[in-house]
Amino acid sequence: MYKEIGITIVGKVMEVDVTGKLAKEDYQRFVPITEELIKEHGRIRILVVMHDFHGWSAGALWEDIKFDLKHFTHIERLGIVGESKWEHGMAVFCRPFTTAKMRYFDVAQIEEARQWIAEE
Repeated sequence: MYKEIGITIVGKVMEVDVTGKLAKEDYQRFVPITEELIKEHGRIRILVVMHDFHGWSAGALWEDIKFDLKHFTHIERLGIVGESKWEHGMAVFCRPFTTAKMRYFDVAQIEEARQWIAEE
């Protein structure tokens, strides 16, 4: 298990805890860790857990779009755990940017989300 900057990795599963507003610098830490995991496993699974999330800065949004385009096929499953309806809408909006199986979970379903992201 590896823990740094709100990221936990077990095998090919990465859990990312996001709070507040994402900045470009957050991607400068997140992307190298993710790309290393992709090199190791080929396709990975990501569970994004949002707490009091306020979206992206313009720079962070651009980094997110670049990441999505580059890794379109490298994400096998993408789970999003959130606290509000707009976060559910964001999960629907993300579908065209990935070939991953996607699923949204309410924050009360965190354990169900963890089981889903890890199951074979």
